[in-house]
Amino acid sequence: MIEVRWHGRGGQGSFTVARLLGLAASVYDGKYAQAFPSFGPERRGAPVLGFTRIDDDKITDRSELAVCDYVVILDETLWGADVKAGLKDNSIVLINTKNPERYQAELSQRVVGLDATQMALDYLGIPITNTAMLAALVATTGVVEIESCKSAIEDSMNAKIAGKNIALFDYVVKEVASRE
Repeated sequence: MIEVRWHGRGGQGSFTVARLLGLAASVYDGKYAQAFPSFGPERRGAPVLGFTRIDDDKITDRSELAVCDYVVILDETLWGADVKAGLKDNSIVLINTKNPERYQAELSQRVVGLDATQMALDYLGIPITNTAMLAALVATTGVVEIESCKSAIEDSMNAKIAGKNIALFDYVVKEVASRE
């Protein structure tokens, strides 16, 4: 089973991206998936979590993820003990930042960083980084097929927004792949 934890702030699309990954895996890649949020009565801007599980077999565990394969951080101001908790030795941490070296110095796990905020501003006109970070995750890990994610985006968003998000997704995939 592959388990992904998404850290963001209310309004950044943490649960939306967890759901997009689950949709890509289950509908388009033929796997089993779960996607669910964890938040209380928070308001826009408060820290929130999203979770995605993907497996070839039916998933019966419905608990929050204690240990995960991948951690995706949509807002680097969330960096702290909660983000670093529950990492496996071979986990990969993906973070929206201009300075990934700062975070790599604190972890033995691999850190992949990109300025998803600027990329989102360039393509979407707003600093919503979830699609960019999904692209970084997929390009880095191959957890689902690239085309599956694009289909999930197309199916989940209205056409005007979907087109911009797919363009952003494609750009980030190429950018991250060029670094690998």
